Amino acid sequence: MLKTPICSFDAKTGILCPKCKSKLEKGQITHDDVELSVKLMALSDMIPELNKITLHRAIKLDPNYVLTVGVGESLILKNVTVLQKLQSELKTKVWIVEEQASTREFLEDLFRPIKILGVNTVFLPDGSELTKVIIVGRKTEKLIPILEQIKQVAKVVRGIDLLIEFERT
Repeated sequence: MLKTPICSFDAKTGILCPKCKSKLEKGQITHDDVELSVKLMALSDMIPELNKITLHRAIKLDPNYVLTVGVGESLILKNVTVLQKLQSELKTKVWIVEEQASTREFLEDLFRPIKILGVNTVFLPDGSELTKVIIVGRKTEKLIPILEQIKQVAKVVRGIDLLIEFERT
C-alpha cells in the first residue's frame, strides 16, 4: 500500500485528522505533501506500482512536481510507462529522487538519461561552494530549459548550486 506523509485514511478522503493537521501546523509536512498524497492515493488503483512506494516529501515547483521516495523505489517510478502514466494524470513533469541518495546518485537521478562524466565541488573565494557537473554532449537550445529545471530542483530539494559543463566524447 502507498505510504504518504499523511495517514492513509486522510489521503483517501482528502480531509486531515487532528494528528495530521497538527503535523501540518507544526511544519513537519507541507501543503504540497498533503495535496500530492491525496492525488497519488486516488491514482494508486489506476497505477498499481504506486502501492510499492513510500512518499517522503512532495514539492511543487510550478508547474512541476518533485517526489522524494524511499531507497530503491525511484526505479519503480522511473519505468517509462509508469512515469508517463503518472505525468499524464498529474498533467505535469514529475521528478523522482530518493530520500537517502548520495549527492552523485541524486544528480544522476535528475540528469537521467543524460550521462554524467564527473561531479566536483568548487570552493569559491567567498566561502560558498558550487557543484560542477560534467555531462556528455554539447549545449543545445532544446537542452537549456531542461538544465535550468534541473538546477532549480537541485537547489530547492538539496540546496545544491549547480554549474553544468559539457564535454564531447
